[in-house]
Amino acid sequence: MSYLLVAHGTRKPGGVGMIGDLAERVAGALDQPVHVAFVDVLGPTPAEVLRALPNNRPAVVVPAFLASGYHVRADVPAHVTASGHPAVTVTRPLGPCPGTVRVVAERLVESGWRPGDSVILAAAGTSDARAQSDLRVTATLLSALIGDRVELAYAATGEPCVADAVEAARRLSRRRVVVASYLLADGLFQDRLRGSGADLVSEPLGTHPGMVRLIAGRFRRARVLASSCQ
Repeated sequence: MSYLLVAHGTRKPGGVGMIGDLAERVAGALDQPVHVAFVDVLGPTPAEVLRALPNNRPAVVVPAFLASGYHVRADVPAHVTASGHPAVTVTRPLGPCPGTVRVVAERLVESGWRPGDSVILAAAGTSDARAQSDLRVTATLLSALIGDRVELAYAATGEPCVADAVEAARRLSRRRVVVASYLLADGLFQDRLRGSGADLVSEPLGTHPGMVRLIAGRFRRARVLASSCQ
């Protein structure tokens, strides 16, 4: 079986490297190679990678996205179809998911967050209604996990933007304002979070061991299901 991790893409070399490192760590957990493709900004595309994989071996695609937006529901399936590969299983994206939320919370702790701080969950942003619903679910799950209200804001598309959310939080109380990054890799959007004026900003989810376990689990479950259908 072949494994493919599909991410968005970024012009920032560190973000590209982080995705490659994440794939390598997942490959180590699976003891199998994990290929990488991108749907935007740079290549290779999922269609290109799938065309290069053996046609006589099933392939599993894990969309490395944190909500079910346009890239997950349109771009990835279109690439699978364009590839002509006869046996491709596409898993659920990485969020919303309790496992992903636990990683967000652990990144918060690493950043220096303390109970009582004002927390803003910062996503890339989307105009897709289903993805917006996914993000609200994630904010609710994080709120339940840390025991305090979590506001949702966006680095790109959507309102409020992170900087406005930080300013609003400061007007409401004297508590420290902490931005919880809900981004997979470093890049332009993470830079916007760092420039939002918050007291603390957590790191992207990236190569956190929890993300490695989550993605490896997606591949394993798809492998078991594919084997049971043969």
